[in-house]
Amino acid sequence: MARLHVIVAGPYTAPDAAGRAANLQRMNLAAAEVARRGHVPVIGVNVALPVLEAAGLPFNHPWMMEISLAVAERCDACLLIARSPGADREAGLVRAKGLPVWTRIEDVPPAE
Repeated sequence: MARLHVIVAGPYTAPDAAGRAANLQRMNLAAAEVARRGHVPVIGVNVALPVLEAAGLPFNHPWMMEISLAVAERCDACLLIARSPGADREAGLVRAKGLPVWTRIEDVPPAE
């Protein structure tokens, strides 16, 4: 399999900062596994959060989803580590293009 850009999608929103940090850590750990398989992992939240912080906006501002979806649209595949409304939207964009959406890291084939 060729080297792919893989969006790692999962829940970010949680009742408190510690929960959000834990959710982001789960996505980052999954992204590290995607990279070990030879692909380029991308997490929409990691792209959006610095922009929101620089603009002085909260994490739940609409730009979070807009940026995350823009990133997902440009990916070749998705690793959906857990469902949430936002993660489902990211995976749905990839799936609508007829591209793979995996739900287990074991299903991500290694790049050649």
